[in-house]
Amino acid sequence: MTVRLTTDKDTGVAVVTLDRPGKLHAIDLAMAGELQEVWRGLRFDDAVRAIVLTGAGERAFCTGLDRDAVVPQPNSPYMQDDPLLRIGPKANDLWKPVVAAVEGLACGGAFYLLGECEFVVAAADAAFFDPHTTYGMVSAYESMLMTQRMPYGEVARMMLMGTAERISARRAYEVGLVSEVAEAGGALDAAVACAGVIAGYPAEGVQGTVRALWAAREAALAQGFAQAPHLIALGNLPADRQAELFAARRRDGFMVR
Repeated sequence: MTVRLTTDKDTGVAVVTLDRPGKLHAIDLAMAGELQEVWRGLRFDDAVRAIVLTGAGERAFCTGLDRDAVVPQPNSPYMQDDPLLRIGPKANDLWKPVVAAVEGLACGGAFYLLGECEFVVAAADAAFFDPHTTYGMVSAYESMLMTQRMPYGEVARMMLMGTAERISARRAYEVGLVSEVAEAGGALDAAVACAGVIAGYPAEGVQGTVRALWAAREAALAQGFAQAPHLIALGNLPADRQAELFAARRRDGFMVR
């Protein structure tokens, strides 16, 4: 199993942990399926009233889709399968509050998850970036989700600068992506503390508030998501060219702001 679920029945808080440390919690098809099962299972567990999502260890929260994952695609220009579209709690009809606890790197497809959490707590040494443009790919769904959390200019800069720049936890707090910066190694404890407070409130009012908050966002997302497959099909380089750019990537020289 690459997704662990632990539940504290006394506090009503569950912790969902991504656990592929050798891949920095990059998501393959098996992990995507496990996440769907976990979210859908939590819908039926009335003892769980708030959830924390995190990555095991302190190196990374999630680094997006595993580049070694083989994603079968229909032989049609009108259909495109993106396994990450189904990995978040909202995509699985879960309306219990989810708080993200970010340690280390959060990049690329990690924004599918962060975009469906209510708020984000980050460790002081966390860092955020999106590598799509560097490797000849359109950042579509990630950009659309992040424009609901950050000012347009900040999202544009993060997506367009690619791997040349990383956003620190402090800058992420300043622009609204992160709601709290904890000490290094302390993001999980801080997120669990918040979740514990929320779990102590009547569940119906909490879940209704989560649904209301998402309702304010989903109309705009639906319109954007409808355009995303076409933008990706038009803008992405062929897979072999993407792989060449990825293989030639520099492992240093990025700026942190």
